[in-house]
Amino acid sequence: MDLRIGDRLVMKKNHPCGCNTFGVTRIGADIKIKCEGCGREVMIERPKVEKNIRKVLRDE
Repeated sequence: MDLRIGDRLVMKKNHPCGCNTFGVTRIGADIKIKCEGCGREVMIERPKVEKNIRKVLRDE
C-alpha cells in the first residue's frame, strides 16, 4: 500500500477518544500515526495498519 507522510487515514475502529482519523508521521517497518482528536501518537506494525484502513485522504 502506498502511504506517505502527511496522509490522513480513516480507520475502521475508533480511538478511545472517539475520533477515527489519524495522520501519518513516520513510515518504515512500523507506521507512526497521530490521532487528530486527542493528539496521542501510536506506533503500529505496517500489516496491522494496512488491514484496518478504511480510506486514505491525501492533499494533492
